Amino acid sequence: MTLLDFARGPAMQFAIVVFIVGISFRLVGVWALRHKPDLSEPRQTDAWKGGLKGLVQHAWPYKPFRADLVKEHIIGYVIHLGLLFVIFFYKPHVLFFQDIFGFGWPALPNGIITAIAVITIVALIIALVNRITDPVRRMLSNFDDYFSWFVTTLPFVTGLATAANIWWHYETGLAIHLLTVWLLLIYFPFGKLMHAFWFGVSRYTTGSRFARRGGIA
Repeated sequence: MTLLDFARGPAMQFAIVVFIVGISFRLVGVWALRHKPDLSEPRQTDAWKGGLKGLVQHAWPYKPFRADLVKEHIIGYVIHLGLLFVIFFYKPHVLFFQDIFGFGWPALPNGIITAIAVITIVALIIALVNRITDPVRRMLSNFDDYFSWFVTTLPFVTGLATAANIWWHYETGLAIHLLTVWLLLIYFPFGKLMHAFWFGVSRYTTGSRFARRGGIA
């Protein structure tokens, strides 16, 4: 079995199983937590509106902190949108999903995807530099923060190298790229990357609770 066969076969299957089982376990675990009932009289009966407001309102920094955090939010959006477009609109990735789900969707031109990938890597580097150079962020950061950055950045770097065919052997380079993707999937459920699933739930819950209590989300 070649390295590419391993990456396309057992490694991919193991990574997908760990990804699905891990995320399901985390989500079910949080859902199954026991919560004390809120016996207070609700000040607003349509708390779901507050939940929707929370989704929108917390997508941008709270006004008193906006001047200090706007750059970090912009960098964050660049990274997340870059991930979205590269994962779901690069032609080989679209074909991969088509093989799994049986249907596909239009892909973006390779040149645009390459530009998005480069911009995303630059944004990731800026985010890392900000974390290292800011005393407060550096003090609050732990292994999870840095390793999450590493497993997120690595597929971009190896993917660009594969697309540019700068590996000494294309099949080996493709296998390395795939293995970095599987590493990301394997680590995803166990670190802060899970915020991709938590952020919507937490923002909606916070907004609805504040609305129920008559406060400001």
